[in-house]
Amino acid sequence: MDSQNDDTPSRRRLMGGMTAAAALAAAPAMAQQASPAPAAQPAPLAAPRDPRDPREQYPRPPFERQPQEWPGLAGRMNPRPDHGETSYRGSGRLAGRKALVTGGDSGIGRAAAIAYAREGADVAIGYLPQEQADADEVLELIRKEGRKAVALPGDIRDEAFCHQMVETAVRELGGLDILVNNAGRQQTVASLADLTTENFDWTFKTNVYAPFWITKAALPHLRPGASIIITASVQAYEPSAALFDYAQTKACNVAFAKSLSKQLAEKGIRVNAVAPGPYWTALQPSGGQTQEMLTKFGGDTPMGRPGQPVEIAPIYVLLASQESSFTTGQVLGASGGSGFP
Repeated sequence: MDSQNDDTPSRRRLMGGMTAAAALAAAPAMAQQASPAPAAQPAPLAAPRDPRDPREQYPRPPFERQPQEWPGLAGRMNPRPDHGETSYRGSGRLAGRKALVTGGDSGIGRAAAIAYAREGADVAIGYLPQEQADADEVLELIRKEGRKAVALPGDIRDEAFCHQMVETAVRELGGLDILVNNAGRQQTVASLADLTTENFDWTFKTNVYAPFWITKAALPHLRPGASIIITASVQAYEPSAALFDYAQTKACNVAFAKSLSKQLAEKGIRVNAVAPGPYWTALQPSGGQTQEMLTKFGGDTPMGRPGQPVEIAPIYVLLASQESSFTTGQVLGASGGSGFP
């Protein structure tokens, strides 16, 4: 970067976005109830000169035990995660763009999809058929912004479906400018002896093979100025003993972004990754953590709590926007003060 002083509006917006990204907090803890639980409510939006204490902005552990069958639903968590349903405010930074977000029904993918719509983009979301209840809420929120919403249910472990999903998204949206490979599988296993080949393969097919298939299918449709984002994890840098297979796939995601960015720079297409820490998403109560770990989820971060998905959405907006035009091959972290990068 040029060391001369550059105080243009675009630079100020970029640096402001990156500063905000660095402040994001961490993680998930989960809950299941017979009826939908209330959403995690942030404090009322404060004036710009009256910042809130981020440690107290969202729920802190202990949380109740709340087991769910995989893949889990955000609507059954207590407290319900904040994906930005009422708290995210857009400013037209992605006006006219076309985005495909996998795993867009809940968690970080849902937060990105909502933010993209509020920033002016049309959005297609991929998700499993079992997640339809969560997906319907996201699709409605996108349409309320006056943007086009495209539903793409299916299993990304199937290469044919990955190709079909991309083709449908391109056809329904009228093009593709932003691809977010976010869908993932995380299952905690205490011992390597208990990790079956079937489950090891399931994790790799979802977290490694699928982004490869989806990105390969999308490339013919991406023009200069397009952005590809992959959701990695702090697990790529600080792997947990009980997430043996998941951590390996997240390291693959980091290499994916760094290597592919070098291939696609000459085409004017940027590729970056995001490495979240502990976030309060449906991934966790549905096998991503033990129920014992869920009760104290995120409590070991310097912030003392897990992050809410809305807190990481600005990073996905930044990486998709023209304001980060010189940012490629990077991994941006948001983990409440712990982990890497």
